[in-house]
Amino acid sequence: MFSDLFIKSISISDQLPAHSYLNDLAVIKSLQAMGRLNFTKRVTFLVGENGIGKSTLIEAIAVSQGFNPEGGTINFSFSTEDSHSELYRYLRVSKGMSARKDGFFLRAESFYNVASNIDQMDRIPAPGPSVIESYGGVSLHKQSHGESFMALVTNRFGGNGLYILDEPEAALSPSRMLELMCHIHELEKKNSQFIISTHSPILMAYPGAEVLYLTEDGIQSVSYKETEHYQITKQFLNAPEQMCKYLFSDD
Repeated sequence: MFSDLFIKSISISDQLPAHSYLNDLAVIKSLQAMGRLNFTKRVTFLVGENGIGKSTLIEAIAVSQGFNPEGGTINFSFSTEDSHSELYRYLRVSKGMSARKDGFFLRAESFYNVASNIDQMDRIPAPGPSVIESYGGVSLHKQSHGESFMALVTNRFGGNGLYILDEPEAALSPSRMLELMCHIHELEKKNSQFIISTHSPILMAYPGAEVLYLTEDGIQSVSYKETEHYQITKQFLNAPEQMCKYLFSDD
């Protein structure tokens, strides 16, 4: 089995301006302190509390690799709003020896814009098959959020690629998350690498994945059962009535 990774490590350049707001993000402080963050598995989850900097980091990784900041392949060049951070300019990426043949950057918050851009491109007369054919042949806007996302994964993700996903669970029911895990497994066998930002304990349980836990105290590789996401979810499901009584108590 192919053993090299497309992205092996990342680090922050010392050229990052001292006045940049990025220096206030916990994930940036951690990267600067540790010097280098290594990727050792084909599937890596970035996990942490809201505001820790997960999405900013994963966006920077994607943009540094040529992906559109709002999502899509390296061939997407649309811009609905130029709101991405400048972190990609100061991100040093160590790559593996082999070149990827496929790739996609999915961010749940702007997937609607990707779907719109596909429809717009297909309204322009051009030789050959339509763009949407690569996504299953049905406009992503004519499907539910979850259906359109799974159409993307099923039809567009071809393997031997780098797939960067920002909170994919936002579109998916629990059963669809399990379906996504099956697709990840098949694509992993086809020499693919996944870097995924998530809050989902279901996705984190993917066998053999590395879970990088981002906190105010640093970045640690942990078991998914060590994350607050898993522990709180387990506590709630084990005793929902007791948890709700505690949460809504007037005392």
